[in-house]
Amino acid sequence: MSIFIGGAWAYANGSLHLGHISSLLPGDILARYYRLKGEKVLYVSGSDCNGTPITIRAKQEGVSPKEIADRYHEEFVECFSRMGFSYDLYTRTDIEYHHKVVQEIFLKLLEKGLIYKKAVEQTYCEHCEQFLPDRFVEGYCPICREPARGDQCDSCSAILEPLELLERKCKICGHSPISKYTEHFYFSLHSLQSLLENYTKEAETKKLWRENAIALTKRYLKEGLLDRAVTRDLPIGVRVPVAGYEDKKIYVWIEAVSGYYSASKQWAEKTGNDDSIYWDTNVKSYYIHGKDNIPFHTIIWPGILVGIGKETLPTHIVSNEFLTLEKKKLSTSKNWALWVPDLLQRYDPDSIRYFLTINAPENRDADFSWKEFIYSHNSELLGAYGNFVNRTLKFIQKSFDNVVPNQKVNPEVVEKIIRLYNEVGHCIETTAFKQGLEKVFEVVRYSNKYFDEKQPWNQLRENIESCKQTMSDCVYLIVNLANILSPFLPFSSKKVKEMLRIPEIAGNQFI
Repeated sequence: MSIFIGGAWAYANGSLHLGHISSLLPGDILARYYRLKGEKVLYVSGSDCNGTPITIRAKQEGVSPKEIADRYHEEFVECFSRMGFSYDLYTRTDIEYHHKVVQEIFLKLLEKGLIYKKAVEQTYCEHCEQFLPDRFVEGYCPICREPARGDQCDSCSAILEPLELLERKCKICGHSPISKYTEHFYFSLHSLQSLLENYTKEAETKKLWRENAIALTKRYLKEGLLDRAVTRDLPIGVRVPVAGYEDKKIYVWIEAVSGYYSASKQWAEKTGNDDSIYWDTNVKSYYIHGKDNIPFHTIIWPGILVGIGKETLPTHIVSNEFLTLEKKKLSTSKNWALWVPDLLQRYDPDSIRYFLTINAPENRDADFSWKEFIYSHNSELLGAYGNFVNRTLKFIQKSFDNVVPNQKVNPEVVEKIIRLYNEVGHCIETTAFKQGLEKVFEVVRYSNKYFDEKQPWNQLRENIESCKQTMSDCVYLIVNLANILSPFLPFSSKKVKEMLRIPEIAGNQFI
């Protein structure tokens, strides 16, 4: 079976925070797991270097957008690498290859009549003398009345147009923009309503998506899909490949999700592999993101794939809820966040990975607290797993001169490990990562109890064969626990395997 895994593209306008890692970590767990199973895996993502937030940051700092994008792309590459993310390709959206693929997708949709031209009103700032990108317009959501941007309301998840905002202001200068007519290309989403309804029903029946993705997508479908602009008057981005419209750019909501396909093509060209197996009916695909990106993966991207004639639509939608910090919503503008570069300077990546998985916001918002972070490390990782590995190997070092006794493993222990492989594998494949990790640590606690009950320090004096049996069983448990934990805790698992001279499978590729 072929497995395609796409991680959402973070805007290269500022450092990654813990919320980004929390929503993207499931992708790496899936990729490592399926590789261990021997499946063909393609795991891709990249930095979104064309988005409006980059332009805003560049204006604030008085530098070029490219300088901002370069700075944060390089930082992202380092952070993801240090966190153990095993992308087959991590790329960026401002390279020529991506632009070329996106333009080809645009022309295919245009040829099929799914993209059409339309004269529309758009926000225009007379003070700045420019049409405003959606994120340059701020105001209040007309539905829930909470502060919102011109593309989306984070409070109620409504997809918006800038002119719908109440009390609109230009983010650049603070003046109120006017409306002005211009011509843009639109994506005929309404024509895909029936197809996407059937697609969503099938995903709900097979329980392939997270509940939040099902609920939000059904809400949009019930309201009726509206055609959306696919071009904007932007300073940076992918040029519209149509004569007379070269100054306009392809809008980020269609361009960024197309990055999954362009990254796949780029990987194939770079490695000499065939990527078509990841876009046919036999592929199992996982799309990893936060809940604010749900409609782009359940409506927009499937619509694009249908339009360009691809045989399979996304199968698994892995949309995490939000991560809060000490019970308060993360806010980059208020600097209320845990920045990944800072966190990695102080803590082991597996400690971070463990906490973000065992406390994952899979079905509801989860909270990061320093107290719980410290407790989870000291009591579970160090106190349970680390303690079991250490006490077993120290005992073998002291009592058996570093040679693991070669005894036939206790059938009860073998049966428990076989069952664990099946249960954790099922949890990972169905995206229940938290439950899978909990099952592993149930066996970790069983292993410590097994060691205590057998009392090898007494067995060593009274019946050395029994002691050899206990140590053989415990090493069997360690070897398999390390293997099962590899997708979750790659660094510590690698250390354990190296101590026991077990081969490790690994690979990273960044550009």
